[in-house]
Amino acid sequence: MTSTDDTGGSWQKPKKQFLLNAFVMTTPGHLSPGLWRHPRNQTDDYKKLSFWTKLARLLDDGGFHAMFIADTLGPYDVYRGPANVDPVLASGAQYPVNDPLYAVPAMASATKNLVFGVTASTTYDAPYAMARRFSTVDHLTEGRVAWNIVTSYLDSAARNFGLETQIEHDERYRIAEEYMDVVYKLWESSWRDDAVIRDREKGQFAVAGRVRAINHKGKYFQVPGPHISEPSPQRTPFLFQAGTSKAGTEFGAKHAEAVFVGGQLPGLVRKSVDALRSTAKEKFGRDPSHIKVFAGLTIIVDETDEKAQAKYKELLSYGDREGALALFGGWTGNDLSGYPDDEDFVLVDKPAIRSVIHRWATTVPGTEGLSWTKSRIAEFLSIGGMMPKIIGSPKTVVDELERWAEEADVDGFNLAHVVNPGSFEDIIEFVIPELRRRGLFKEGGEGEGATAREVFFGQPHLLSDHYGHQFKWPVSEAEV
Repeated sequence: MTSTDDTGGSWQKPKKQFLLNAFVMTTPGHLSPGLWRHPRNQTDDYKKLSFWTKLARLLDDGGFHAMFIADTLGPYDVYRGPANVDPVLASGAQYPVNDPLYAVPAMASATKNLVFGVTASTTYDAPYAMARRFSTVDHLTEGRVAWNIVTSYLDSAARNFGLETQIEHDERYRIAEEYMDVVYKLWESSWRDDAVIRDREKGQFAVAGRVRAINHKGKYFQVPGPHISEPSPQRTPFLFQAGTSKAGTEFGAKHAEAVFVGGQLPGLVRKSVDALRSTAKEKFGRDPSHIKVFAGLTIIVDETDEKAQAKYKELLSYGDREGALALFGGWTGNDLSGYPDDEDFVLVDKPAIRSVIHRWATTVPGTEGLSWTKSRIAEFLSIGGMMPKIIGSPKTVVDELERWAEEADVDGFNLAHVVNPGSFEDIIEFVIPELRRRGLFKEGGEGEGATAREVFFGQPHLLSDHYGHQFKWPVSEAEV
């Protein structure tokens, strides 16, 4: 892109070099319900460690920067409900789902550079236990773990954790704020950098006076400490977050080092990105470039546009309508089962449903003037869920990625799979070479075995303008 400077001359704006995450989940059907039975797919092996280590090696060798692992703590049971899991069973639509953290050390041992972003909730787990788990995995991966911070949103999860209904939205974020203070204190403030000396001759592993309690006493948590794990390579794991509500944006602007955003059109996504970056700068004094932003996309690519469209139609034939409508119920809290099949939900009398469908009707490419019936909603969600879909040749796909990066001001992409194996292999074969040819792909200049934070920001620990940096317990000059 060419711009003009103040003297009337022109200069070439540097191209962004994209970061790519593979978006997965430890379940048969992540964002494409029913596709688990596609001949190319093997996600029904999600419970086998070999499935995950094989995928990790593929992504690592193929150039992906990270594997981003989604999670839920309850089933999508709103559709044909209440509390009915039957509609998700045939399609494996995010159910059953295993814990995403346990396979990460094995995947790290099978790879050299791939980062692992793991989703975990601040609402249903104690911060003391969470801090220990992530310290442990940061040690075992040698610094290649990230935490995708979520506050959880399903009533089904709340019920299974002993609540009648989920905690109110903004209250969950208030809990999360104090939660972060606790884990920062445990990770950054409890053990001084020189606490562990491993002196075999003196018989001293760690030094008294260099490990201390945190004595946290707050509204939601009382955690005396000290942290039960010694400092890991990153101390605080690299921090991901997603959420575009006012509370979610403020939380991300304060804590996140990378944020996952969604939306059908890059121009609309740009509004969320601008709000995030401006809040980070104006309210929390952060450099806006110190938050990497990833847009969620589903790519279906082949040698030509025609072959890619044919691939899309063939994949769509495996979609599961009930599973897709169950996902809609879980994501929106609305049960469509009581409506007629020919109901146009753009015109439905329930505002909560109408607003969601109106947004899709006005932004999803190729649907102008069409009725949004249950069949159309199911078709839309069957391939890649609510994510925008880019279908075409390598040139068509990369043209779109370049447009997204420019118009939405994103730094990279969370790329969902439709079939696995299949989707990621296609991206490695067709998309990454075209990105490299155009100089749009971020190559690994940090060296083999770089920590997650080094991959994204070139250093292993929290940046100096990050809120969590203030908790660091430095070694004073008098004690050096």
